[in-house]
Amino acid sequence: MSSESKTQDWTKPAAMAVPKGGYFQEKVEQGRYGPIFPKTPASYGFSIVAKVIPGREEKFYEHARTIEKTIAEQPDALAVLKLHYLRWLLFPIKGETYFMYQGIFDTDFDKYTEDAVTLFSATGITTVFENLEGFPKDWKTHPASFVTFVREHQCPSFLEYGEYPFVSADEVKKALKLKATFSTMLDQMQ
Repeated sequence: MSSESKTQDWTKPAAMAVPKGGYFQEKVEQGRYGPIFPKTPASYGFSIVAKVIPGREEKFYEHARTIEKTIAEQPDALAVLKLHYLRWLLFPIKGETYFMYQGIFDTDFDKYTEDAVTLFSATGITTVFENLEGFPKDWKTHPASFVTFVREHQCPSFLEYGEYPFVSADEVKKALKLKATFSTMLDQMQ
C-alpha cells in the first residue's frame, strides 16, 4: 500500500470541497509547470472543455476506435499513466461542438503530462487534442505548451467524492486479484 493510503481511511467514503479556482490557496503546491491540482479522495485529475475545430468531430470517434483497438490488443498500453478513469464527451453549444475530457489518475499533473507526451511520442499515436482550437502544434517537443493549454481550458471541480478514497488503481487491482485467488481457492475446496 502507498504511504498515502496508509494515512487515509479508505474504508469510509470521503468528500472534499475544492475552493473556487481549483487550488487550496493556503497550500498551493508548485510543480515543474506551475501549481499542482490537489489530490482529492478521487485522486489526481483534471477536466477540460475546449472547442472542436469545425468539421473535425469524426476524428474524435476515429480516435476512440483506435484507443479501443489498442487496449484490446495491448491492455497495458496506457499503464504508465496510472489511470483510474477517462471520460470524453462531445456536446453542442450554440451550434458549435465542444469536447470535455475528464481524467482521474494516481500521479500529479506534471508527471501525467510528461508521461502522456512520452507515450504518444513513442507509440506514434497522436492525441485527439490536436483537433481542438488553440492546441499547440509543438506539444510533443514542448510539454509546457500542453500544460498551458490544459490550464487555460481547465474547469476545476468544486466537490470530489471517493467511495474508497485515496486508493491507487494498482491497489484496487491487487485487491481484486487477491479476491479472485481466494474465490478460486474456495471453489477448489468444495
